[in-house]
Amino acid sequence: MSRIAVIDFETTGISPGMGDRATEVAIVLTERGRVVDRFQSLMNAGVRIPSFITQLTGITNAMVASAPPAERVMAEAARFVGEVPMVAHNASFDRRYWVAELARAGLPARQPFACTVLLSRRLYPEAPSHKLGTLVDHFQLPRTGQAHRALADAEMAHELLGRIQHDLRARHGVAEPDHAFLMALQACTRAALPKFFRARAT
Repeated sequence: MSRIAVIDFETTGISPGMGDRATEVAIVLTERGRVVDRFQSLMNAGVRIPSFITQLTGITNAMVASAPPAERVMAEAARFVGEVPMVAHNASFDRRYWVAELARAGLPARQPFACTVLLSRRLYPEAPSHKLGTLVDHFQLPRTGQAHRALADAEMAHELLGRIQHDLRARHGVAEPDHAFLMALQACTRAALPKFFRARAT
């Protein structure tokens, strides 16, 4: 499958297991590295946003009060993604919210997640850090909007993914760095990378 869905959530905190909820979701649908569609929505989960989160994201309680219910937004997001595999920056975070919010809507979350944090750690150990904004600046990728808003962060993660896939082709001889390849690469230790690339290069 050549399509990948790059996702980002804004939330009230770090863990849905501690009662935190999503306040915004954005998904950039790509095909062979090109953006073919976008989905973005605030969502009303019926919880208050802490002031420090509002300071970080700019998302206020008034904004989510007029937003659609979280269950409706997640049902639309699930239809938008379908069976397309997913990518996120720090995917363990976004995947937790994807699973938890879909479960609240009574929907499964079957999509595998690749992580641009893990991939960047494998490929770019020299980077000053592996935060999204730092990597975007390090590689002089376009900043697509306000950081810590879901669509801007999803689009920047898409730009980073494109750089990763380009470098896999150009520097490591990987003919098709598709989602399955990315999943295998992120599971590989740095010490094992030379053997990994030799086995998979064309």
